[in-house]
Amino acid sequence: MAPANDLLVTVSHPRSPAAEAYRTLRTNIQFATLDRPVRTLLVTSASPDEGKSVTLANLAVTFAQAGHDVVLVDADLRRPSVHTLFDLPNERGLTTFLLEDPDGQPPLQSVADPGLRVLTSGPLPHNPSELLGSQRMERAVQRLSELAEVVLFDAPPVIAVADAPVLARKL
Repeated sequence: MAPANDLLVTVSHPRSPAAEAYRTLRTNIQFATLDRPVRTLLVTSASPDEGKSVTLANLAVTFAQAGHDVVLVDADLRRPSVHTLFDLPNERGLTTFLLEDPDGQPPLQSVADPGLRVLTSGPLPHNPSELLGSQRMERAVQRLSELAEVVLFDAPPVIAVADAPVLARKL
């Protein structure tokens, strides 16, 4: 499935300087974690509209292009956007997975790169922080880690809400 727009430069313009910058970011993360390879990574920003979701989506693509089995999770349960970046439906996702059976099979969606699967946010809950800080979320992180080599989480901005620090404790 093609991306919804040109923001995924690692897909739409893979030889561009911007795409190379995302590959450099991936390589730097890998070098920084040589002794203990990264299994989970949470990306956030200080404020809304700073580009965290676009950055993480491109980073996820570069990990998959390098041969890693990757799951990208949209854990921004307030303003999700990963489904838009990849042009995916969002009726089922992280919230339905957490509320139904976090030990079961998550509703992962495939994208153009065979090494990358996406868990969209799903329907927005009334209690995002409580859901992300729950035991169910801890079990979901464990389950996702069993299904992929690298699990990347897109979290809400830290100044706006408490969700990112709450989620970080579950990783």
